[in-house]
Amino acid sequence: MQNSDNLAKTNINWYPGHMAKTKKQIIEDLKLIDVVVEILDARIPRASINPDIRKYIEEKKKVIILNKYDLAEEVENIKWVKEFQKQNIPAVLVDSNSGKGIGDVIKQIEKVYEEDKENYNNKGRKGKSIRVMVIGIPNVGKSSFINRITKKTSANVGNKPGVTRQKQWVRVNEKIELLDTPGVLWPKFEDEEIALKLAYTGTIKDDILQKVDIAYNLLKYLLKNEQEKIIERYKLSKEEIEEEIENDNRMENENILEIMYKIGRKRGAIVSGGQVDEEKVANIILEDFRSGKLGRLTLEKV
Repeated sequence: MQNSDNLAKTNINWYPGHMAKTKKQIIEDLKLIDVVVEILDARIPRASINPDIRKYIEEKKKVIILNKYDLAEEVENIKWVKEFQKQNIPAVLVDSNSGKGIGDVIKQIEKVYEEDKENYNNKGRKGKSIRVMVIGIPNVGKSSFINRITKKTSANVGNKPGVTRQKQWVRVNEKIELLDTPGVLWPKFEDEEIALKLAYTGTIKDDILQKVDIAYNLLKYLLKNEQEKIIERYKLSKEEIEEEIENDNRMENENILEIMYKIGRKRGAIVSGGQVDEEKVANIILEDFRSGKLGRLTLEKV
């Protein structure tokens, strides 16, 4: 397992060719757009902002969607909505899987467009459709959102990042048409914490990084900030966790790894000889976080 200090710097310096092409296309298509809908992951609202694209949409009317809000903490969701409102950007809590919040998104799109609508009416273009671009990093839930808002399965959906590759126009109703765009990241992650958060949520493909490294760092974070969720999910006692964490006879990474092994033994992630299968227990921890089985978690507080 690698040292976490070098994790982001050594492993997450990549930029697939299709992403460079997508960014160029998004910038070109913005000329056609009235409103930009930016989808963020409610668990990591800062880390899921693409700074490379943000600068190009600054002058556009925007609506922020905090997707997967059902996996994030309720109190923090409310705080984040208010935080974006302070920036004069409407934010809507959405669960694209169930469809919750979709109606509010449509209302907000029509609301922010009101001023432009009046201008178009004055120019004799009454009844013009609101052209909306949907943007977001990979695996943030764009395709599921578009399928919900259009009440169809026009967009390709997958649980792996980077499923949507070609842009497509989709009509929502007689007033709104959407331009779906492929998920795009930025060329280099300078901030290790952001890179790790993107890895935790599955934005960065699991085959780009070592799963054991990702799960180790996530477990380390949760033991420090959300220890009760680890105790409850994996039926560990607070005493045995503290005993491992405070063990001065080992390095910190060995202490965290030993707790990983305890989880592995509890869950039967054992290979021949009684050794813990690191890959299997890493999968367990990551899947429990991503699916909400560890409970509602917000990794970035306001």
